[in-house]
Amino acid sequence: MKKAVILVESGFDDVEYIVPYYRFLEAGFEVTVAAPSQGTYSGKVGLKAEAIEIKSVDPSDVDLVFIPGGHAPDRLRRYPEVIEFVRKAYDNGAVIGAICHAPHVLISAGLTRGKRLTSFFSIRDDVINSGAEWVDAPIVVDERIVTARFPNDLPIFLPELIKIVNAG
Repeated sequence: MKKAVILVESGFDDVEYIVPYYRFLEAGFEVTVAAPSQGTYSGKVGLKAEAIEIKSVDPSDVDLVFIPGGHAPDRLRRYPEVIEFVRKAYDNGAVIGAICHAPHVLISAGLTRGKRLTSFFSIRDDVINSGAEWVDAPIVVDERIVTARFPNDLPIFLPELIKIVNAG
């Protein structure tokens, strides 16, 4: 069974969290929701997510790390344990899925230099300044980093992301 970890913090985009959560379950993944601390986190419009502490998840035992957008990525990137988890999971072969503002976490983890990514347009300059090529497309795949721009991209993004994880 493939293992997916969804990273949350307060202010995650509700749709970018809940739709992937159920799609990953439908695809047969074991899904863990993790955050800097164990607890309940609220999305931008009030959806609640119960999360375990990221330190309790082994990054070498994960097939997919998924980061929803919203305000949460700006908060997540402030925690060294989150950045270390993302970097170690990637180094151990995990696929990283990031949508909307989530490439902020990838930038802080040092995973963007020389990569092709997309994101919400407002962080285009951040992506470019991190050494990545920014592409305005519903999905951009660069090896094991898979990015999308916003919720409307989910119907294209998620099937491809799941296919890539299952191929690994």
